[in-house]
Amino acid sequence: MARARRTVIDAVMSDFIFPYHPPSLPVVGSSQRFAVHRIFCVGRNYAAHAREMGSDPNAEPPIFFMKPASAIVAEPERLAFPRDTADLHHEVELVIALSRGGHDIAEANALEHVFGYAVGVDLTKRDRQAEAKAKGQPWERAKAFEESAPCSALHSAATVGHPRTATIRLSLDGAVKQSADIADMIWSPAAIIAQLSRVWRLAPGDVIFTGTPDCVGAIAPGARVDAVIEGVASLAFQIGDRP
Repeated sequence: MARARRTVIDAVMSDFIFPYHPPSLPVVGSSQRFAVHRIFCVGRNYAAHAREMGSDPNAEPPIFFMKPASAIVAEPERLAFPRDTADLHHEVELVIALSRGGHDIAEANALEHVFGYAVGVDLTKRDRQAEAKAKGQPWERAKAFEESAPCSALHSAATVGHPRTATIRLSLDGAVKQSADIADMIWSPAAIIAQLSRVWRLAPGDVIFTGTPDCVGAIAPGARVDAVIEGVASLAFQIGDRP
């Protein structure tokens, strides 16, 4: 019997060259963790930020891009200043975590697919992004690097509800740099889920960074970053020295 059991285990393990442990986020009030499947991001979802980045929110709808799941960093205390940039920027965002997926999800039913919410920071190599935009190239070098998606623990929708209005704020070394209300988003959380599901089959474990308000800016080496969505979640970490 033991030999037969070992044979079964060996057969299963032979399917994997390197065992994969998915990135995950802690869940407040639970010993369980939320395994992250994909990270979707929404760009230009606040009108003021769209204008700040040179776009017309009345003519150009928000856009989608992605980060690898491995970019997520759960409740970090300290992050290394990334290589390949001299202009690292902060973008504070409401984060949505999905417990259900599907295609063509109706906006009226979209929030039924939400497990919970967090606050995250879309770290961006702004110099690399500007170069990519000028050449019409993809943004991965600017957006999809290691530890580019620090995120708080998740608060389940069962405990915080589905926030429609709340102050979203980011401070550097105690000085407020970004402050707005999530009600200012062009696409609401429900609209984002519906729009995404027209293009991708969404799945449990998908995480959505919903866009940032205006006043994005540079993070100096050694700076402390504090991000909060009042009544939802908070996050604090320090950026290391330049490599």
